Amino acid sequence: MGEVVHLGATSLDALPPEVEVPAYDRSTVTPGIVHFGVGGFFRAHQAMYLDRLMNQGRALDWGIVGVGTMPGDARMRDVMAGQDCLYTLVVKHPDGSRDAQVIGSMIGYLYAPDDPEAVLSRLTDPATRIVGLTVTEGGYHVNQVTGEFDPVGADLVADLAGGGPPRSVFGFITEAARRRRDAGTAPFTVMSCDNLPGNGDVAQKMILAFAQLIDSDLATYLREHVPFPNCMVDRITPVTQPADIADLADRFGIADAWPVVCEPFTQWVLEDHFASGRPAYQDVGVQIVQDVVPYELMKLRLLNASHQALCYLGYLSGYRYAHEVAQDPLFVRFLLGYMADEASPTLPPIEGVDVAAYRHQLIERFANPEVRDTLARLCAESSDRIPKWLVPVIQQNIAAGRPVDRSALVVASWARYAQGVDENGERIEVVDRFKDRIMAAATAQAHDDLAFVRDRDFFGDLVSDSRFTQPYRRALASLHRTGARATVQEFEGG
Repeated sequence: MGEVVHLGATSLDALPPEVEVPAYDRSTVTPGIVHFGVGGFFRAHQAMYLDRLMNQGRALDWGIVGVGTMPGDARMRDVMAGQDCLYTLVVKHPDGSRDAQVIGSMIGYLYAPDDPEAVLSRLTDPATRIVGLTVTEGGYHVNQVTGEFDPVGADLVADLAGGGPPRSVFGFITEAARRRRDAGTAPFTVMSCDNLPGNGDVAQKMILAFAQLIDSDLATYLREHVPFPNCMVDRITPVTQPADIADLADRFGIADAWPVVCEPFTQWVLEDHFASGRPAYQDVGVQIVQDVVPYELMKLRLLNASHQALCYLGYLSGYRYAHEVAQDPLFVRFLLGYMADEASPTLPPIEGVDVAAYRHQLIERFANPEVRDTLARLCAESSDRIPKWLVPVIQQNIAAGRPVDRSALVVASWARYAQGVDENGERIEVVDRFKDRIMAAATAQAHDDLAFVRDRDFFGDLVSDSRFTQPYRRALASLHRTGARATVQEFEGG
C-alpha cells in the first residue's frame, strides 16, 4: 500500500474503494443516544448496527454521543477528537482476509471529568431518548452473594455524599433523570448491553437502589417511568493491538489511532421495551423478542463460561491465544463436554436455536486464528465473571443431582492461575479489581486446599457441599501435581 490517509471527515473520499464508508451525510445526523463506555465491543456491535441503519438513510436522528468517566477514557477523547469520531471496524475472517469499514454513527464524545455539565446537558436534552451502557460487569456494583447494591468505589461514594457534580455513571443517570422529571421532559430508556444475566433488570435494580439512597421520590420516578430493557449481545472483540493498527495501514492505507477488530459473527437479541422510541434495529439483523432470558443464558453459560473453561487451563498449558486452545483436540473435547454435559442441561428451551449446532459453532469461532484473542484478556476480571457465568451452572446441576466435574476443574484452574506464577515459574499478571483478595486466597491454598472457594461473595455455599468440593479438590491437587494439560488428559481419558 502506498500513501497512508489519516482517518477523518475530510479524508473519506481518499480511502480505497474496498473500504466501506458512511453512505449518509454525517452533518445531518443529530444526537439521540448517549452511551457510557465506548470500548471496542460497543464500537464493533451497537454502533455498527446503527451505522447499518444510517447507511439505509434511516435513523439519522439517533446519532451517538459517547461518554467516558474513567481516567483511561481520556485517550478515547483525544483519539475521537482527532478523527471526527470516526473509526475503522476490521472484520477478521478465518482465511486471513479482512473487511474494513468506517463507522460514522458516533458523532460526539464527552470525557465527563472535563465538563460534567456538558454530559448532563446532553442527557437532559429531549432529543436524547436512549442511554446505553457497556461499563463491564463490575460497573453495576452488585454484591456477588446477596445480589444487592454494593456502594463501593470512590466516584460512587462521592456521588452519594453529594455536594458536587456527578462523577459516576449512576450519578449522571440519576441526576439527569431528576432534571428531566423536574422540567417535564419525557423519560429516556436505559439500555444495558453488558454481559450480565438480565442486564436490564440488574441495571434497574442497582440504579434504583443508588437513587433510593439519595431521593426516594426520584427512585419511584425511575421505577415507574424509565424502562430498562434486557438484551443479549455477542461478538468476540479482542483488544486492539499495535499490530492491528499497522496492518490496517499496510492493507488499506488507513491511519487510525484506535481501530476495532472483531470476528465475523455478531448477534443482538433485544427486548422491545422503550419509553420514547428506538431505531428500527430489527431491519438490520437485531432479534426483537419478548423474553431475552433463554438467549442470554445460552450465551453466558456456553460462550462466556467456555471462555473461562479454556483460558486458565490454556494459559497454564503454555498457550497464549484462544485459537491455539480451540485448535487442540484435547481441549476441544473438554470444552464440548462441558457445554453438552454441564452447561446445556441448565438451559431453558430456546426458540429457533439448534443448541448442539451452536456449541460446535462456538468452537469454530474460538478457533479463528485471525482474531488472536488473548488468553490474558479472557482471564481478566474473573471475579466478575465466574460468579455470574459458571457458579449458577454448578448450583443448578448440584440441585438436580447432575455432575459438576468439569465446572469444578474450571474453578480449580482459576484458583491455580490466581497464584500468579505459571508452571514454568514465570510471573502471571493477574488483572482483577479484587486482585489482592483472590491472590491471597490462592496463596492460602498451600495449607488449606479449600481456601480459594471459601469466599462466599464469589462462590456462595459451594464450599459446604461435598458434591462440589470433592471434584474440586481432586482437580486442584492434579493441577499442582501434574499440571494443566496432564490434568485435562487424565480427565478426558488420555
